[in-house]
Amino acid sequence: MKNSFVLLCFLVFLTTAEMSFSQVKIDSLEITSSVPALTDFHEIIFPMWHTAYPDKDISILKGFVPKIKTAVEAINNAALPGILQDKEEAWKNQLQELNVAAEAYYKAAEGNEDEALLIAAEKLHMNYERMNRVIRPVLKEIDEYHQTLYVIYHKLYPDKKFDEIARLSDILIEKADAITKYPQDKLKKRLGDRIPEFDFASKELYNATVSLKEILVGNDAVKKDEAVLNMHSAYQNLESVFK
Repeated sequence: MKNSFVLLCFLVFLTTAEMSFSQVKIDSLEITSSVPALTDFHEIIFPMWHTAYPDKDISILKGFVPKIKTAVEAINNAALPGILQDKEEAWKNQLQELNVAAEAYYKAAEGNEDEALLIAAEKLHMNYERMNRVIRPVLKEIDEYHQTLYVIYHKLYPDKKFDEIARLSDILIEKADAITKYPQDKLKKRLGDRIPEFDFASKELYNATVSLKEILVGNDAVKKDEAVLNMHSAYQNLESVFK
């Protein structure tokens, strides 16, 4: 039942993406902040960490080695979707750490030191979680904004397709507004005393998005360039609040 619900949500997302960007030919997976190979690794990490590790079942932990090797190889060969291209350096750095942790796991599994294997399992789980944090959107609302911004900045703006950008401006304003209205109590858990920084940056992003729509109505190409760049910079500033 749960898998059916997840599949339904995913299909709805794909349909929405195709409708929102109907004027741009783009694979919806290109604007999805996920790496399937890493998602698949969870099928191994979950029983390893939540069953075998707490039970200190060394036999089962050793038995995971072939599956871990296959999963790590798949992650090594995986490519980040376009929307995550700015995460490339962080992804590669953490991928290197994941490989180190995996090699330590294999070595420990070959030996007879139970504690060494338990420590290796803990480190492998930790690095898996860190890889997820590299690509995980900071907020759903920010990710939804980024999906539209990605199409604008990487697909339309390079060819100066300002008319097509203008058609997406209302969608972008709506998404920027949703960010400014994110519940303060939830922000408190994520940002602590940095909420004022979020409030300022989210408002700046909203203003830059509204300004873009207004400028696109005119004929000044230089101002249009500046408006797109300012909006992109405002988005980066907002995202940096969570770092």
